[in-house]
Amino acid sequence: MQSWQTLCFSNELPESESRGFTLNGEEASPLAVVVVRKKGQVYAYRNLCPHAFIPLEWVPNEFLSFDKSLIQCANHGALFTIEEGLCVSGPCSGQSLIRLETEETGGKIRIRSA
Repeated sequence: MQSWQTLCFSNELPESESRGFTLNGEEASPLAVVVVRKKGQVYAYRNLCPHAFIPLEWVPNEFLSFDKSLIQCANHGALFTIEEGLCVSGPCSGQSLIRLETEETGGKIRIRSA
């Protein structure tokens, strides 16, 4: 059964910023996610590089390229579009991050969890 889990208040994720979260679901291991706000929309992906299956960031909540236009894997320099999670540069070019369903309602950002 799927349910919605609150990640944070909407004002805790400003425009062109990212944050990492760990969800405690029904699975045996927690689920790490990255959430980004771009042009008012919220996008969420598993925090897992499709190239090496490791977290995308070295520093907490630092997931974006210098100009904040792409998600960047700090380990390999791979670049992913924020809107689709598609790798456009790097060793996993053509692969994608795993997108997660989000909603923003009542001043909160929520994610659908299993």
